Amino acid sequence: MTAGSLDHATEVAVIGGGFTGLAAGWELARRGVKVTVLEAAGEIGGLAAAFQVEGERLDRFYHHWFTNDRAVMDLIAELGLEDRVEINPTNTGMYFANTIYRLSTPLDLLKFKALGLIDRIRLGLLTLRARAVKDWRVLEDRTAEEWLIAMGGRAVYEVVWQPLLRGKFGPYAEQVSAVWFWNKLKLRGGSRGKAGEERLAYFRGGFIALAEAMAERIRAAGGRIELNASVTRFAKGEGGWRVETPRGTVRAAQVLATPALPLVASMVRDWADPAWVRSLEAIDYIGNTCLVLELNRPLSGTYWLNVNDPSFPFVGVIEHTNFASAETYGGRHIVYLSKYLPHTDPLYAMDADQFLAYAMPFLQRMFPAFEASWIEAHHLWKARWSQPVVVKHYGALIPPAQGPEAGLTLCSMAQIYPEDRGTNYAIREGRKAGAAIAVALGRG
Repeated sequence: MTAGSLDHATEVAVIGGGFTGLAAGWELARRGVKVTVLEAAGEIGGLAAAFQVEGERLDRFYHHWFTNDRAVMDLIAELGLEDRVEINPTNTGMYFANTIYRLSTPLDLLKFKALGLIDRIRLGLLTLRARAVKDWRVLEDRTAEEWLIAMGGRAVYEVVWQPLLRGKFGPYAEQVSAVWFWNKLKLRGGSRGKAGEERLAYFRGGFIALAEAMAERIRAAGGRIELNASVTRFAKGEGGWRVETPRGTVRAAQVLATPALPLVASMVRDWADPAWVRSLEAIDYIGNTCLVLELNRPLSGTYWLNVNDPSFPFVGVIEHTNFASAETYGGRHIVYLSKYLPHTDPLYAMDADQFLAYAMPFLQRMFPAFEASWIEAHHLWKARWSQPVVVKHYGALIPPAQGPEAGLTLCSMAQIYPEDRGTNYAIREGRKAGAAIAVALGRG
């Protein structure tokens, strides 16, 4: 073997070192299964990867947990890291018609003058009515647009929900399933304090710190994590599965694939049944560009500002240091500007300087006092496979966890349904898949 080669045999090869792959790797390793996690990038974490700001690591894409995200909280407790979790009330708001409205508590809602009094009441009741839906299957044949109009009326939909759907899903907005939106309302409604304020959780050191804690436990239990190990192909032969990378081949009894489904399709296209390959490509994904600003002063007093003005290109302005302390980042105030868009959109091809120049006029219109001199640094991060597009009858599109050959398991964020993508569900489903594979190997 040459230096850097990863030619070796293992019991389970896990493709992908994001939270799903790491959670599966930990579940397997702790049960005594020999496991190798293969990550294409030079770092673990996937969408939870980080970068340095004044000596502290910061998430490339904004993250938080809800207080009812049990899978991640249980894992943190299992790893003995509860002291790293910070739970704080958050200030949320909405930008509409050149005005920023605070929308953190029920009282704020009553003052929301963008809607008439009756529509404010309808908006307040909508979340309660959504949480009363116990069987999401009754929503499968309805779009979010149809359901939200029926629940809260057209005025509420056009002012509050339609801009957010369009900001999140762009050209796919009118196709999005009611199930996807129901789950969002259910989650937010279940993460509130006694006064009705929203309470969110964060992990000190960034989400990458939790990913690294899992990686350390995997290695300590005898597992391997290989970086810069992009899987180009995997196939089953007489001696088991062969997982090929530019650095060599891993031989495994079982394979767990966690990347976006079209990426998995590209790895198996030369041998798998074409109908099955097409099923992996049937779910559309939308990309994301995230501009991160390091400022020398606060931009606002709001943590999460939903942008409900259709003339603005960003679905949200997230001021992370109105949730976590700016002192953590050397006094820098951190702002995320998020835009979901197809990867074919010209904006997706912009570099960081071009994207900042594009964003500046919008920011200055939203925050008239804002000046370029406030910016100490800026960064642009992109995710091609950011968000699966959840359409009506989405459940019928999801390929089964078990692949067409024995010993192949799929566990991607496109299969987390009716819930949406997120580290909590990635951890839950990754552990579930790891446990099932361990049982199949006789390590239950």
